[in-house]
Amino acid sequence: MSRATTYTVEASAAWITLARPERRNALSDELVHALREDVERALLDPQVRVLVLTGAGAAFCAGADLAKPAFKATPDELTPFSQLLLDLWTSPKVVMAAVNGAAYGGGLGLVAAADIAIAAPEARFAFSEVRLGVAPAIISVLCLRKMAPCDASYLFLTGERFGPETARASGLLQAIAGENDLYGAVTQELARLRLGAPGAIAAAKSLLRDADKGDVRSELLRAQMVSAKLFASAEAAEGASAFRERRAPSWAQDA
Repeated sequence: MSRATTYTVEASAAWITLARPERRNALSDELVHALREDVERALLDPQVRVLVLTGAGAAFCAGADLAKPAFKATPDELTPFSQLLLDLWTSPKVVMAAVNGAAYGGGLGLVAAADIAIAAPEARFAFSEVRLGVAPAIISVLCLRKMAPCDASYLFLTGERFGPETARASGLLQAIAGENDLYGAVTQELARLRLGAPGAIAAAKSLLRDADKGDVRSELLRAQMVSAKLFASAEAAEGASAFRERRAPSWAQDA
């Protein structure tokens, strides 16, 4: 069985690629586990200064893998996905997201966890959870730290797809690459980051996180309990069935 990610180091940047293109890089248990391993590996490598997350194929990350059963959560221990987001958010090294395609649901959590997010012009985004009978609970902890409240309200509640211009205006993205130039745009930012001293950048990141008075870990613990309850609900079961059967869920039959 092939690994769910690939890991390469190039010019002091660790490129961590979600490698389940046949499932649009949906967040299976195996993928989350591999991402956590790769993040730890990059943080321990003194030669790595920047972590770059990207996706194989046409999608960045389609969000939760609806083929897997509902997850369990406890109020005092982070789930693997919550821990992954916390590891990225608290990383002393810069985290970049190179959004090559669709980023839905949990994929937007990875985007929000990055310090710098750059998207290809064809990238598309959606907080699609409400249309599947759940809510963007866990990822809201980071997304709401990045997004303008009015944008978050509309996009969370409607589940509408949106493009990179809207994502940038909302605060989720810092830049949009030119046509067929995502790699070039990322390498340009990497060159800028290499002009900064590693220790100084780590200190700057610490200042940025210290300015956030909220307790991210505690918020993730609360959010994952909400998420687990929703994923175990009848609405979530109907949403997943409708998704698999390519039909409208019961609550949207007359829409």
